Amino acid sequence: MKIEEHIKNVIANPKSFFLENIGLKQTIAKNVFWLALAEGITRLLKLFLIIYVARVLGATEYGKFTFALAFVSLFVIFCDFGLSQIITREFSREREKEKDFSSIFSLKILLSLGFLILVLFGSFFITIDPVIRGVIWILAVYIMVNNFSGIIYAFLKARQQMEYEAWASILQALAVTAAGFFVILNFPSVQNLSFSYLFASIVTLIFVLLFFHFQFFPLKISWKRSIWRNYLTMSWPLAMAVAFGTIYNQIDSVMMGYWGQITQTGWYNAAYKIIGATLIPSGLIFTSFYPAMSTAFKESKEKFQKIWSYQMEIMILLAVPLVAGGIALAPRIIDFIYDSSFTPSIFAFQILILGAGILFISVPFSQALIVSDQQKKIFWATFGGAFINVVLNLILIPEFSLYGAAVTTVITLFLIFVLFFIFVRKNTSINTLNPKFLLISCRVVLASALMYFIITKPLIYDLNVLLSISIGAIIYIISLLIFKTILNHFIYEIKK
Repeated sequence: MKIEEHIKNVIANPKSFFLENIGLKQTIAKNVFWLALAEGITRLLKLFLIIYVARVLGATEYGKFTFALAFVSLFVIFCDFGLSQIITREFSREREKEKDFSSIFSLKILLSLGFLILVLFGSFFITIDPVIRGVIWILAVYIMVNNFSGIIYAFLKARQQMEYEAWASILQALAVTAAGFFVILNFPSVQNLSFSYLFASIVTLIFVLLFFHFQFFPLKISWKRSIWRNYLTMSWPLAMAVAFGTIYNQIDSVMMGYWGQITQTGWYNAAYKIIGATLIPSGLIFTSFYPAMSTAFKESKEKFQKIWSYQMEIMILLAVPLVAGGIALAPRIIDFIYDSSFTPSIFAFQILILGAGILFISVPFSQALIVSDQQKKIFWATFGGAFINVVLNLILIPEFSLYGAAVTTVITLFLIFVLFFIFVRKNTSINTLNPKFLLISCRVVLASALMYFIITKPLIYDLNVLLSISIGAIIYIISLLIFKTILNHFIYEIKK
């Protein structure tokens, strides 16, 4: 009855449901909707653009672009230094802390300029190719401008008004796609593609700053070092965690590019881009649950546990079929998106999809540590992961190229997950070994195995890949419901 009433309320007053924060579940649902809409549109538009770019420019030229972007991304933490997540956490707990925003905004300007200087300086040591170096410079300005919106979005997330971030993200995606297609169709080159990204980010930032200034909080400069010190003290562990995370995400592409494996970098990143698209749900869930978990942490352990468990169940339900379906349909997916010149990307994709599954399961643990003020533990976990990643890449990339990089990524993500699990068990109130998770995992594994068995049959496998994916999803959902009934009946009989 409650569900029926809820649906009736949504139909009767959709504006309230989609634009106002009424209750916990409604607010989370509203934020998930807007973030899903934005991520779906932006990822699809950018994915279409990247696919076309890869097809037009080829693996080698595309490899130059991804190598430059990977190198710039190594320094991106200096744009933010972990401030965005701390702002969301602190402002969602105590709204009066919003008075600190002007000082944080000013600090953001200084950090962004420092990032730009570091990248420009470092570009002279990473490559002697003037074309790649020029692309690095353009992308550095793009990343700086694009990242600046993050501090605005953090403020809005604290108020759980993520619909505005969604609109801004869609605007940027439209600008990037339009400019990118125009450039690739008329002036195809990696330099011009980089300029199209920069143009789109500037347009979006101007819109975001003006809208935020007049609708939410007047922007001004404030040089209060005490506030800087306070927030940087809280944010530095997250900043270092992000830095190490960036290292184990990007250093493989940088190493391959530095060693002259430009084409292999293109193949690797072709697979990596699709993996990034599969991670959209995990990002949406993290962002949507973060403010609610931050609030619940201060209210009660029971509420904190309840929200965390709910998030964990969702991640389990999504992770296993993603891995099973990805491995089964990898050849069809790569062939559908790219062309035969990207065949080496298939095996890399099958390896990396394991890492995507691990990332899904890791999200609730990392979020629990952040919300519980245990961000230093995330720092140590990612530091260990980054160290192992660099060592393994040095060993495996010269011998196995992109496949060595892919294996290294999966090993790194698994190590970090294990450390997150240990730290959450020891340093938070979360019960991570809930028997309910075991029951859900059994259902999910059985349903995913049945789905894998069916979609690998020629009758399904040889269909259009989108149709194969859709059939697999339907089979998984139906199987999940069937196995739920069977297992519940089995448990009931045991209890009798």
